Amino acid sequence: MKKTGLVVFGLSSYALFGLTVVYLIGFLAKIGVPKDVNDGAMLAWPLAVLLNLGLIALFALQHTVMARQSFKTAVAKIIPEAGERSLYVLASSVVLIVVMAFWAPLPGVVWSASADWLRGLLWAGFLLGWGLVLLSTFLIDHFGLFGLRQVWDEWRGEKSPDIPFTTPSLYKWVRHPMMTGFLIALWVTPDMSLSHLLFAAGFSVYIWGGTKHEERGLIALFGDQYVEYARRTPRFFPGPKG
Repeated sequence: MKKTGLVVFGLSSYALFGLTVVYLIGFLAKIGVPKDVNDGAMLAWPLAVLLNLGLIALFALQHTVMARQSFKTAVAKIIPEAGERSLYVLASSVVLIVVMAFWAPLPGVVWSASADWLRGLLWAGFLLGWGLVLLSTFLIDHFGLFGLRQVWDEWRGEKSPDIPFTTPSLYKWVRHPMMTGFLIALWVTPDMSLSHLLFAAGFSVYIWGGTKHEERGLIALFGDQYVEYARRTPRFFPGPKG
């Protein structure tokens, strides 16, 4: 893959991911999208639950497999190493699109806020969660996280520098502020249907397990420095160590 093609690939993957996340916001908010978390063909509830859990498992499997060093080594034989992160971003977008496209609704409402002030407060919390997700990406390395820095450095003929261990801003309070934002966005809503509940619960379980897996890699990379950081810093929410 030529350097210019690699940059185009990185930009395209980044753009698709951004559009996918925007759609996900509408999917959960039930606003402005052709299919939201409550839409789709009605299936018998056991089949719908199994299908939805299978979709979440597919998302988890893609992330787990592509995060393995053995997979990265295999991919490096096909595309330049600088494009590996962009491929991960592209695959994540495609799988998330599949999850939303095939998500099967479940009948029933868990809660629905009626007071205008409460609905406004919950919508503000929902948006706060997504804002926290975006802010967290910039606190460490937004463009490296989504593969743009790597393909740009490759195009310039430079080696991407290693990112040192730092704990800026929100990372002094929790170890995974991006995941904190996702958890808030998943659960804070004025209208919680059974479909939304299953989506939120399934992805919350994935976040819990995924961060445990990620931290094993961070310990291998940063050693005692990260172990001490994890010892004194909660995982998702400020307060007693979590």
